[in-house]
Amino acid sequence: MIVTFHPDAARLARAVQALQQQGCSIVLVDNGGNVDPRDVGADGAIPYFQRMERNVGIGAALNAGIAIARTIGATHVLLMDQDSVPRPGMLTRLLAHASALNRRGVRLAAIGPRFADATSGRLSQHVRFARWHVGRIECGASEDAVEVDYLISSGSLIELKTVDLVGQMDETLFIDHVDTEWILRARALGLRAYGACDACMEHELGEFRRRIWLLRWRDTPIHKPFRYYYIFRNSLALYRRSYMPRAWIRVDAVRLLQILVYMSLFHPQRWQFLRMALRGIRDAIAGREGPL
Repeated sequence: MIVTFHPDAARLARAVQALQQQGCSIVLVDNGGNVDPRDVGADGAIPYFQRMERNVGIGAALNAGIAIARTIGATHVLLMDQDSVPRPGMLTRLLAHASALNRRGVRLAAIGPRFADATSGRLSQHVRFARWHVGRIECGASEDAVEVDYLISSGSLIELKTVDLVGQMDETLFIDHVDTEWILRARALGLRAYGACDACMEHELGEFRRRIWLLRWRDTPIHKPFRYYYIFRNSLALYRRSYMPRAWIRVDAVRLLQILVYMSLFHPQRWQFLRMALRGIRDAIAGREGPL
């Protein structure tokens, strides 16, 4: 399943073709209404297509796609976004690891791949919560799957009966932290998340990246200013939820502080960034949800 919002047509076509070559039944949810499914399918069309006439948010779009997957008899759903292109064999490896974990009696929430940054080519590591930062789990040459603390939504393989247990994606968050909240909600129910070391996709983080120096060189993703409204608002809103682990809250609070410092100094629209971040903080305190 792919969720789009004003995508790059060529990159989306690559993603669709790559998924079709791996045997996926493509469900495409166009969250904004500007995609023609005849332009991006390898065979000239997308068999399962849902057009949202307005931007209903990533949570609602994912829920719509999951509902379509149920109607066609799917047992699993692979969540993808428009900025992700799976490498050959990714789905086969995720399914194999999920099956092996199930045989071992693991109550699996989701399993996801590593990703190669589309700009730098740098291959990610899977992550866990360290004391004050996101720690890395080194895969090395391993072809195994490792337990992780959370996954991004794109590339995550989820069994539909798991969605029945955990519940739908939280539509009130609208954009940011929809994936974080769902995975940590599943973990609070005793399920576990895994990352496959031998499955990979290309993925873009942020609208663009900027190399900045602050005590050391950092390759930092930069978003449009409005995204920081949701980043700050949703983080602070989730801190109040009883099932969110203290380790994530601690790590995320440090991340917010870093974003505030870095973007105030280096964002090309720093005043717009500050206005959106402060508005997000204000609306979190007021308990506002949904779209900006």
